[in-house]
Amino acid sequence: MERLVRGVRELPEGRPAWCAGAVVLAGRGPVVAAEAAAGWALRYRCYDPERDRGIELPRERWEPMRVGTVFDLASVSKIFTAIAAIQQAERRGLDLDEEVRAHLPRFAPGITVRQLLTHTSGLLPELPFHDRRGRAGQLAPLWEEAAAPSGPHGTYRYSDLNLIALQLVLEQVTGRRLDTLVQEGITGPLGMSSTSYGPLAPLGVAATEDQRRPWAKAERGMVRGEVHDENAWALGGVAGHAGLFSTAQDLAVLCRALLNGGAYGTARILGPDAVRALLDPPGLGFAVDQRYFMGELAGRGAAGHCGFTGTSLVLDRATDTFLILLATTVHPVRRNGGSGPRAAAATRLARAVACSGRAGGAPVRDP
Repeated sequence: MERLVRGVRELPEGRPAWCAGAVVLAGRGPVVAAEAAAGWALRYRCYDPERDRGIELPRERWEPMRVGTVFDLASVSKIFTAIAAIQQAERRGLDLDEEVRAHLPRFAPGITVRQLLTHTSGLLPELPFHDRRGRAGQLAPLWEEAAAPSGPHGTYRYSDLNLIALQLVLEQVTGRRLDTLVQEGITGPLGMSSTSYGPLAPLGVAATEDQRRPWAKAERGMVRGEVHDENAWALGGVAGHAGLFSTAQDLAVLCRALLNGGAYGTARILGPDAVRALLDPPGLGFAVDQRYFMGELAGRGAAGHCGFTGTSLVLDRATDTFLILLATTVHPVRRNGGSGPRAAAATRLARAVACSGRAGGAPVRDP
């Protein structure tokens, strides 16, 4: 595990650095095997496009990354929406093989709720909701695309629109907002007190991007405590595809619950069959065996998700192991740094587990 921690601590030090700061937490069985923070949760005042570099705050205003720092999870939020959907399916409130138009009549025939979860609906990857005013105006492009999808359903195409549509289905079925469903069904029972949708007070939250045009899609300045994703921001911060904030420690509890078949301590959020449905290929809301961010954990049924801001979560049921890597790859500006460091961290964990017996360490905290 020393190589895993050392590799993460080097991520903010490269030239160019992959991120401003990062937190890693790895666990096996009921214990935390590695936990560390590196770099800075806040370092830059803004981005200078002419010199293509960040303008640093005065040194005394830099805020160090801590293991309890709160991160914008970006697309890792999708797994919470997926869990909320599977919970409704368990309760017979939602049929995954029912057509979406049974709940959202503007959808074309033939597209099922399951296809939203598996990214096989044919919908475009995204649409510019952030350029429109009012919820009705923002969602108008979704209805146009849903009525005549640009791709064939049944073929994989990763799309934020799938999880936005799933959010709307869940809210239609339950009569409750997505943030309420997540709190009542997942974060509340598991005691994940640091996990919520924004906006949040900035202190203790990792900063993301200096959002200005032309590199960003909106004029917002340095974003901290509000969701980075412009569409989620335009939709009020609560969206099926992005919007959640959390810590590595909270996510460790979720990982342990899923590896335990849906239970953690006295809390149960899913039954074992439902967990298998989430994590077995092709995965419902989870990516399965994606080597580009899972490294050598891929290839044996590992499942997880990653997010645009630099976040990732991987579960390996074969070894009862999980890895959480939260980083600020968009501070002070978005760059195409790739997912190599995420894959490398997962590979180091896979090799450490292969060379060891049961990992020692502190127990994952009780809910």
